[in-house]
Amino acid sequence: MSARLIDGRAAAEALRARLAIIADFFRASTGRPAGLATVLVGEDPASAVYVRSKIKATEEAGMHGLHHPLPAKTSEAELLALVDTLNRDDAVDGILVQLPLPKQIDSARVIDAVSPDKDVDGFHVVNAGRLAVGAEALVPCTPLGCLHLLTTELGDLSGANAVVIGRSNIVGKPMASLLLGESCTVTIAHSRTRDLPEVCRRADILVAAVGRAEMVRGDWIKPGATVIDVGINRVPGAAAGKTRLVGDVAFDEAREVAGAITPVPGGVGPMTIAMLLRNTQVAAHRRAGLKPPEDL
Repeated sequence: MSARLIDGRAAAEALRARLAIIADFFRASTGRPAGLATVLVGEDPASAVYVRSKIKATEEAGMHGLHHPLPAKTSEAELLALVDTLNRDDAVDGILVQLPLPKQIDSARVIDAVSPDKDVDGFHVVNAGRLAVGAEALVPCTPLGCLHLLTTELGDLSGANAVVIGRSNIVGKPMASLLLGESCTVTIAHSRTRDLPEVCRRADILVAAVGRAEMVRGDWIKPGATVIDVGINRVPGAAAGKTRLVGDVAFDEAREVAGAITPVPGGVGPMTIAMLLRNTQVAAHRRAGLKPPEDL
């Protein structure tokens, strides 16, 4: 019996519809829309596509998008000056500086320059620290989307054995903190984990965020486990010169063992932008002295 597919597109659409209602309430309460500023340095094709999709989603959700395209030769000082201006702009509730940045700019310095209260990517060290100690924080969008899918699929996660493969600051570490917050027993696995397949087989919840195409095989998975595949990897397609997207999990194998699984594409990916919009509304409400809705 094949695993249930966890439909990230449907979950994202439902959340975005809810956010559009919340956006109307915020505008009526404050006299202005929530504002998201996006900054793109250079013309990296993939980054440009991501930013365009974020701008479109922002407008569709009833929020105001303020886009700042900058030339690839922009200096670090110039970018930091723009971030400072956005920090002080009352019309801006969230700031997103699209990564990667050109080599002349230190990404860490730019991330640290964003106000933690407007850090809708959830990358600032202050938000990372708040999350780690269980305080109110803006959380990175991808792990927050994973948690939304898990709680929607499973309900109460308390007591579950969870394994997160990957220890990045963007996904692995915040994902572990979120699962701890749900009272899971959490293991962070990585490239130096001894007997990784056996560690994975103990997981009721397995989150793969390692960035290696189809690394997690079907026999690594506990029967009935819930598998969240964060990976997006391009591999050669069936036709010459073509590529296809696959996750970090060997999907066809895993689907025969797992209880539920996210596909790639159509699983975690759509949730990332939805959670960016969610974070922007949360930031806007807090800045306006309003309590964010409970269902966000």
